[in-house]
Amino acid sequence: MIRGAWLVLAALLAGCATAPRPDGATPWTTGRLSVNIAATPAQTAQSVSAAFELRGDGDSGELRLNSPLGSRVASARWAPGQALLTTSEGETAYPDLEALSRKALGESLPLAALPDWLAGRPWPGAAHQARDGGFDQLGWQIDLTRRADGFVQASRAAAPAVSLRVKLDAS
Repeated sequence: MIRGAWLVLAALLAGCATAPRPDGATPWTTGRLSVNIAATPAQTAQSVSAAFELRGDGDSGELRLNSPLGSRVASARWAPGQALLTTSEGETAYPDLEALSRKALGESLPLAALPDWLAGRPWPGAAHQARDGGFDQLGWQIDLTRRADGFVQASRAAAPAVSLRVKLDAS
């Protein structure tokens, strides 16, 4: 699995932008996820899957990514103004997770919205349109039809097409 794919995964789940750890009382959201990014003329298709632990929201939080064998692959911490990504190659700071995703993918993604989407609700920072089984927000379709079983899917049709599938652990 390429290093850039792990950076993409960290960027997709993390939230919004830095280094302070969130309040220890904040519960962890855990599960497994897969991300598929379609090929474009400028980049090849990417596909990644990992176990994850996430706590926080679009303002501050922490994300841990683990390999299928349980070893830590990457972690990210964020707060307003900076995102810190830690891998086996060391730590890299970014002004925010949008910059991190732009570097990793060549484009920015709506990272601040993802913690809310995983919780089964629209992000309060942008308008949304309710639809049967979910909602549309920021050019993405959020499918919550299987949320009661722990499944959430977010997809974007605009190039490059992106699909994020999450299986949340039972709480």
